[in-house]
Amino acid sequence: MQTEVRVRNLVKRYKDLVAVDHLDLEIQKGEIYGLLGPNGSGKTTLINCILSLLRYEKGEVEIFGEPMRPDAHHLKQNIGVVSQEPAVYDELSVYENIDYFCGLYVPDKAVRRKLVEEVIEFVQLDEFRKFRPKKLSGGLLRRLNLACGIAHKPRLIFLDEPTVAVDPQSRNRILEGILQLRDEGSTIVYTTHYMEEVEFLCDRISIMDRGKILITGTSDEIKAISRSGETVRVETFDLDESHLKAIEALPTVESLEYEQAELVLKMKAKTNGLLDILNYFEHHNIPMTKISSKQPTLNDVFLEITGKELRDDV
Repeated sequence: MQTEVRVRNLVKRYKDLVAVDHLDLEIQKGEIYGLLGPNGSGKTTLINCILSLLRYEKGEVEIFGEPMRPDAHHLKQNIGVVSQEPAVYDELSVYENIDYFCGLYVPDKAVRRKLVEEVIEFVQLDEFRKFRPKKLSGGLLRRLNLACGIAHKPRLIFLDEPTVAVDPQSRNRILEGILQLRDEGSTIVYTTHYMEEVEFLCDRISIMDRGKILITGTSDEIKAISRSGETVRVETFDLDESHLKAIEALPTVESLEYEQAELVLKMKAKTNGLLDILNYFEHHNIPMTKISSKQPTLNDVFLEITGKELRDDV
């Protein structure tokens, strides 16, 4: 596959703090690449280095197979950036904002007019085209921010928390739009603290902390390395102390809790613990009203690797 972004041995320091620590990564053409990390992990610094907005002490950055430098305007013409905080002008209408930002890349007015109309339809802001940003809801403002960053049809798009504090309708529209952009050929770098978005959108994911990439893979590949097993929940009223000790002694059980008729079992990784529990209850004729099993989530692995809640990143 064609590599759109290549970073080699990147080092960025702020005095004694190493914000990016000998980091390597590759982002392939046409993928949505999720970049996860707790607050202070170095994600924003990394992205700013990739975009040549920050100087770094060591390393190489290539975009579209060419070295990325502050004066590489021919590369920047094909990059779109959508920041977490909406970056629009309050004095301009929705249409005028999109036209202005698109005009930074597309000088031809006729071509630009067509692109602006296309992106207004894409983010579904047609009935708000004459509104100024202060009159828009949070979700509509996010859609405007997205439109301003992608109107020139960039080949590579950086999206930083694009769905924070938006209504469900706008969030769904943004997520659908991101998939459409990928399907139309754009490569997307996506940062968020919503794990469900990462699992829904991203072709590959990297977890970053303390300036390093700790792991990269698909959602399933990353979850497969979890040291935790499934969590089994059983609703039952007929467990005494002897049963609890016997269940806890099963080879697939890591730990258990039993409160208010609910038995919660943490199973050992890579074992078929649910089958053991079902067999035990059947063998001892213990009735149960409900049973469920939940496999380790991406958030579970994130906590194992970093020891931090991703939502600290808000």
